[in-house]
Amino acid sequence: MNTKQITEEQDLQIAFAIRQKVFIEEQKVPEEEEFDEFDTLDAACDHILVYYNDQPVGTGRLRVVDGYGKLERICLLKDFRKFGLGKVIIQKLEEIALEKGLSNYKLNAQSYAEGFYEKLGYKRSGEEFMDCGIPHILMKK
Repeated sequence: MNTKQITEEQDLQIAFAIRQKVFIEEQKVPEEEEFDEFDTLDAACDHILVYYNDQPVGTGRLRVVDGYGKLERICLLKDFRKFGLGKVIIQKLEEIALEKGLSNYKLNAQSYAEGFYEKLGYKRSGEEFMDCGIPHILMKK
C-alpha cells in the first residue's frame, strides 16, 4: 500500500470516482453536496489517493481552515476497509499539513467512525450534528 499526492487531472478523476461510489452511491449523499469548489487541481486544497496492490482504492483531501489542517472527503472502497488504509490516508494528509507548517488538525467525522479517529489521536470537540443526512462529530488533534 502506498499513497500519491494528486497532481494530474486523470488522478483527480479517479479520486472523484471513488468518492462517487462511497458517498453518493453507498451513503446516498446528493452529488451537488459532495463536489465543491475545492475539487480542482488549482484550488487551495491537496488531494491524495491510496493504493492497495497498485489499485487506487481510497482518497482524501486537505485544506487549511482557520489555522488547522482540515482533513476532508476521506473514504475507501468497501472491499478495502479492512487493511488499515484509513490510517494511511490520515497519516499522509497530516504529513502534507506538517509540510505546510500546520500541527493542528480537525475533521468532521461520521459519528460511527469516532472510535477510529480516537485511536489516531483525535478528540471530540462539540456535539453531534447532521451533514447530508448523516450524523457527524467535529474532532481535533
